[in-house]
Amino acid sequence: MSDGFQYFDIIFFALIAVFVILRLRSALGRRTGQERPRSGDILSRSADSDDQGSGKVIHLPNQEEDSEDVVFEKELTELEEKQSGVRASSVEEVDDIRSGLSDIKKADSNFSPRTFVSGAKGAFEIIVESFAAGDTGTLRPLLGDDVYDEFVEVIRSRIAAEETVETTIVSLDTADIVSAKLHGSTARITIKFVSQQMSVTRDKDGSSVDGQTETAVRATDLWTFARNTRSDNPNWSVVETRTSD
Repeated sequence: MSDGFQYFDIIFFALIAVFVILRLRSALGRRTGQERPRSGDILSRSADSDDQGSGKVIHLPNQEEDSEDVVFEKELTELEEKQSGVRASSVEEVDDIRSGLSDIKKADSNFSPRTFVSGAKGAFEIIVESFAAGDTGTLRPLLGDDVYDEFVEVIRSRIAAEETVETTIVSLDTADIVSAKLHGSTARITIKFVSQQMSVTRDKDGSSVDGQTETAVRATDLWTFARNTRSDNPNWSVVETRTSD
């Protein structure tokens, strides 16, 4: 009889132990939101996180990409409006330029039409004045090989004739993109520069043999800039120069 009661006591206490264990697991396993986050939780968090209250996923828009696209479109519109006030452009011509600049932007996400034109204007002034001064060291990184060789040949001819050139850009009136293309990975943009310049060529005695310094002359130049969009070098080079009637 006592053996039966003892067996019953063992079962009773075992049930109590199981009940206590289940209650402890329930209490210890519940997250209250006050626990210190685990390293895995921190590393796995992203902008597309679950809403803890509703269980829904919140997708945040990529504002940086949208902003870049908006800025690029504004720059294109700005250039088109500026150029339309200077010269008459056909719809096809404007569309071709826009398409070309868009292709270049896709190949080089850092490309900015506004920044490019600003840099091209600065390069134009430096190159014109450096060419007149015979400064080949300044010209070398700004020019493509063929253009550089042509400029150097003219400079050497001047030296042989013991002549010097003085050129001053009085004003750079306009700098308009007239062509933009992406050939493979090479971007090519042609700009039409209209400037007022004073230039004079002097002989070894300092006497003027060509040009004048009293009156500015209107000059129209078409320069083509090129750059490999896959290159780490962000600089553009002048690969072609010609004058416009």
